[in-house]
Amino acid sequence: MEESFRRRDAAGTHAEAWVQRKPEEERTRCSLRLRVSASTKPPSFLRGPAIAALLLFSCVLHAQTPPDRDVSWKQIVPNILQDQQHIWTFPIKPLRGQDLVPTITILGATSALIAADPSDTPYFRRTNSFNGFNSAFSSRNTAIGTAVVPSLFYAIGLARHDTYAQHTALLVGEAVADCEILDTVFKTTTRRLRPSSFAPGAKMGDTWFESPGSVLGRGSFPSGHSIAAFSVATVFARRYPKHRWVPYVAYGLAATVAFSRATLSAHFPSDVFLGGALGYTISRFTVLNGH
Repeated sequence: MEESFRRRDAAGTHAEAWVQRKPEEERTRCSLRLRVSASTKPPSFLRGPAIAALLLFSCVLHAQTPPDRDVSWKQIVPNILQDQQHIWTFPIKPLRGQDLVPTITILGATSALIAADPSDTPYFRRTNSFNGFNSAFSSRNTAIGTAVVPSLFYAIGLARHDTYAQHTALLVGEAVADCEILDTVFKTTTRRLRPSSFAPGAKMGDTWFESPGSVLGRGSFPSGHSIAAFSVATVFARRYPKHRWVPYVAYGLAATVAFSRATLSAHFPSDVFLGGALGYTISRFTVLNGH
């Protein structure tokens, strides 16, 4: 009997010691997990694009309604050439009713913003209110983000054998290429000075045909970051209409990129607006419609 009690006491003591050790072991395991996760974090400038790509990719888990335009690596160059023909011949074509109002609206808004540029742009040259925002959405970070998101989207689609997602990423590439060609021609032709060319507090007078040098795309009009961001956003928003949050995320990120171009004094508000308008219209009515 006494021997039985001694065995129970020993077992109880062992159980007590195990219970006391368990929290310490849990803390050790948690600490190791935290160290591993901290050491495997991606660079800060890649975290935002990676999260955005994963969020956007979650929408491929459901069926899509719009037709899939015929696109592939072999077709992307012919498609871009066809798009460019459509883009550059648009101004000489008679405007139909459905094109007339949007065209006049964009031209009118751009003209009004150009007239207001000397008044509203100096604020961004002299304020320090956007330093934190500008650090997060710098020219480098936003350019990397705009390129990384569709690239990751394509890679995940490839891994999942999802042709619709792959085609979406290819259409994004086609749209960005179309927009950047137009952007380069506009900038090289207008050679508009950037707001950063003026000292804080200086009057921003004549800015057109004043940008020095002969480098292609060196001017300010329109914003290349803005046109690219909205071309990417439009493709995602139009290709995944069943997910109501996709347009909010896509256009919200594009608008943030566009706004950063003004706060960084890299562009005038008119540059930013026209870039966004061109990115949207080219993606929606040229690339996705397939003419």
